[in-house]
Amino acid sequence: MRLLPRLLCALCLALLCGLAPAATATPTATVEKLHATLLSLMKEADSLRYQGRFERVAPVLDQTFNFETIGRVVTGRYWKGLAADKRSSFLDTFRKLSAATYAENFDGYGGEAFKTLGEEIKKGAALVRTQIVKSDGKTVSLNYVLNQSGADWRVVNVIAEGVSDLSLKRSEYGAVISREGIDSLIAKLNAKIASYAAANP
Repeated sequence: MRLLPRLLCALCLALLCGLAPAATATPTATVEKLHATLLSLMKEADSLRYQGRFERVAPVLDQTFNFETIGRVVTGRYWKGLAADKRSSFLDTFRKLSAATYAENFDGYGGEAFKTLGEEIKKGAALVRTQIVKSDGKTVSLNYVLNQSGADWRVVNVIAEGVSDLSLKRSEYGAVISREGIDSLIAKLNAKIASYAAANP
């Protein structure tokens, strides 16, 4: 009779293992999820049009980017002094601008492909090295810095041909906040979003 409790215990453990959440996605998996979406934007650019590309990429960016960390970095020393509603407004606008920028730039397909070269992980941070391979064989370096956010890996910086997007935005946004304040920065970002939409009716 002692065998029955052991069998029941083993069965419970098997069920629990079956219900356990999937293993944490790797940094590479996060980047490749983004790349698959960008490739679909390019291949279906004409049928999706700008608004369709925006709507497709926006939720994927939310799943693959750590916008709160990025927002804190690009606003620099001003972040701590921002009221909660200003932080929320900035992050919401920044998310929309990111989606709008991808929708604007990935607007056609010419045989490009994404190639993953490798990843390096160290102390909760990761670097995923990739390339955009053009139809003529020429390549563009596109590397991603990610951090671990709970069970996920999220992008916090994109480095294209050695140029850090995070550094560029930190310099640009910090200068605007210093001169004109956060409301002016948010207004400028919204104007940029509107200009993309107006150029792609």
